[in-house]
Amino acid sequence: MVRELIGMEVVFDRVAGLDVGKASVTVCVRTPGARRGRQAETRTFKTTTRSLEVMRDWLLEQGVTIAAMESTSTYWKPPFYCLEEVMEVWLLNAAHMKAVPGRKTDVRDAEWIAQLLEHGLLTPSFVPPPAIRRLRMLTRYRVQLYGDRTRETVRLELMLEDASIKLSTVASSLTTVSARAMLAAMIDGETNARVLAEMAKGRMRSKIPDLAQALEGHFDAHHAQLARSILDRLDRVEQALAELDEAIAAACEPWAHQIELLQTIPGVGLRVAQVIVAETGADMSRFPTAAHLASWAGLAPAMYESAGKRSPAGRRRGNKWLTAMLVESAGSVGRMKGKNYLAVQHTRITRRRGMSRAQIAVAHSILVAAYYMLKRDEPYRDLGPEWLTKRNEEAHTRRLVAQLEKLGHTVVIDPAA
Repeated sequence: MVRELIGMEVVFDRVAGLDVGKASVTVCVRTPGARRGRQAETRTFKTTTRSLEVMRDWLLEQGVTIAAMESTSTYWKPPFYCLEEVMEVWLLNAAHMKAVPGRKTDVRDAEWIAQLLEHGLLTPSFVPPPAIRRLRMLTRYRVQLYGDRTRETVRLELMLEDASIKLSTVASSLTTVSARAMLAAMIDGETNARVLAEMAKGRMRSKIPDLAQALEGHFDAHHAQLARSILDRLDRVEQALAELDEAIAAACEPWAHQIELLQTIPGVGLRVAQVIVAETGADMSRFPTAAHLASWAGLAPAMYESAGKRSPAGRRRGNKWLTAMLVESAGSVGRMKGKNYLAVQHTRITRRRGMSRAQIAVAHSILVAAYYMLKRDEPYRDLGPEWLTKRNEEAHTRRLVAQLEKLGHTVVIDPAA
């Protein structure tokens, strides 16, 4: 048995701790016992739907009002969804309990979770409501499809390199209309580079001489077979993305106003706004402050303190889906060349600390702005490109005045007109 936490106040009388696996879940129920003591009972259930319903009925018979479980891969979802309708359920960060020694069986894990829970020593993770969870599945799947498209495009480029075809050095992308027309002709057997180059459309026609040189190579039947297969997969991914965009747009209708507000932030488009809503739930009351939201997303710096000394410990781990989209938005802001506050912030930090740190800082600013916009239901108000310069000038003036006063001088500020 796990050692009792003697002398600590019991916050919840009837609790359940769950250790979740792929095939089974071990449940420990702790309830009041004789002479003000506590009694525990542990059972193991399969993770099939019928077995989870039996587990739920048993917990209700025991009068359990709150349950807790570790976030083990995606295996926590079936028992969590089964219990959330009838009682309060906490999802726990497994890293918060890793350092506890002397326990590594399913039974002991469940007992330890139950003990920590009854004494109020656990903090639940944010789990959005069902509607947001369904939207989140759609937006995350879209990110995965974009990754599939990128990987197939890279495979196509590598295959063309094997055939000494340098189309990617001239065309901005191998998926443009002109590039696709040339590739289709090559697959059908066209080998004349000049004929292929004449298929260029729009602005690509100014590059016909370069295209004619880039399309000379050794593209044979083997390359044609691979190219046809890759292009077919790209077409299927594009079709899936188009259908998914429609499904996401329909699922986002209840949050159309919030998405419209978020798009007033520089660098935040429709896709990024949808991800912000899907990952945060658009309900900022779940996060006490903007700092809590930034920490949950993984955009706040981690700190390490020992013996009174504090030192940075890198960036915290958090919601990788939200962070990736915000960093992508920050990259868009960095290309705006000082047109707004965020662009100036990106430029200033890039000079001092590099591009990656600048994008993390701007992503943090975007998330903080989104927090207050959704909480106050108001659009984005830009501070202006001169705000940082003005703030630094005022701070520099205060420092100089303080230095002169420290030397015994009386300073009167008379700003020039």
